[in-house]
Amino acid sequence: MVDNSTGIENGSQLSDGFLLGPLIIQVLVGIFLYINGLMILTFFMKEAFRTDTRYILFAHMVFVDSTVMVATSLALLLMHHRVTVPYEACIVLNLVMMWLEFCTPLTLVAMCLERYVAVCKPLRHAAISTPRIRVVGLLLIWGLGCVPALVILLSFAALVSVERLTMRILCTVDSLFVIEWQRYLQIAVFKLYFLLMSMVIAFTYIKVAAAARSASGENRKSSTKGTRTVALHATQLLLCLMQLLTPLLNIAALKINTVIFNQIRVVNFVVFMIAPRCLSPLIYGLRDQKFFQGLKHYAVFGLDKKVQPAASHSRKVELRH
Repeated sequence: MVDNSTGIENGSQLSDGFLLGPLIIQVLVGIFLYINGLMILTFFMKEAFRTDTRYILFAHMVFVDSTVMVATSLALLLMHHRVTVPYEACIVLNLVMMWLEFCTPLTLVAMCLERYVAVCKPLRHAAISTPRIRVVGLLLIWGLGCVPALVILLSFAALVSVERLTMRILCTVDSLFVIEWQRYLQIAVFKLYFLLMSMVIAFTYIKVAAAARSASGENRKSSTKGTRTVALHATQLLLCLMQLLTPLLNIAALKINTVIFNQIRVVNFVVFMIAPRCLSPLIYGLRDQKFFQGLKHYAVFGLDKKVQPAASHSRKVELRH
């Protein structure tokens, strides 16, 4: 395995492969942050969104995704420009990114559970969607999300020497791993989360799909829409959870060739980091008509409200003539 104590050499290898397209990645991140900024603005400007559980969970996911992308972009730029940072700062950055990365799939699970209650237990939905339950749910997401980071931190603290903490290094996620078994511990935790979250998603999808088949009229239409929403969440969750398994790919690739290892890291970043977080605008920004109208209003800086009165005035003039 590559030893992070080599500092510059390890960072150079990573930057040569992992950062082949830093400019393209930064452009993608910039577009992503702009869209998410509009999403968050739309959420806060409408009281109906701020009091609806599913929109609250959506806004929470957008905030987490945006924070992840900012932190990842910072780490990316530091590596690209070969900026060395104190070891402690690198540890904190990596742990925060790991924490936030788990919060996204956990939020998706919560959103699927919310749809399950809304479709399958509509009479209990109002009782469950209270401000107190929402706060407890968000705290539970953050609490469960920090467990993997704490496991890695404790294993690192038990093995690292004080002298090593005084070093300045090029920051990579490998900086958290001192010996081989830490990687397998990380993979074991990731697999556990992958299994549990997949089971919850499968359960909610089956239940909502069954409700859609047995419903009729407006209830059937609502249930079918709920099924599609859960299916889209499942797709997004699958990509997020696949990211949790990327350490397996990295270990296998590193045993083959360093160049392949670096190329796989680039693919993993684009496919499993950026792509899942681009599905959020598709799911709510385009499919949800109420949210889409608000999003469109702020995307054009409120010009749609000015155009509509002008159009109405023109029609009135035509009618008079």
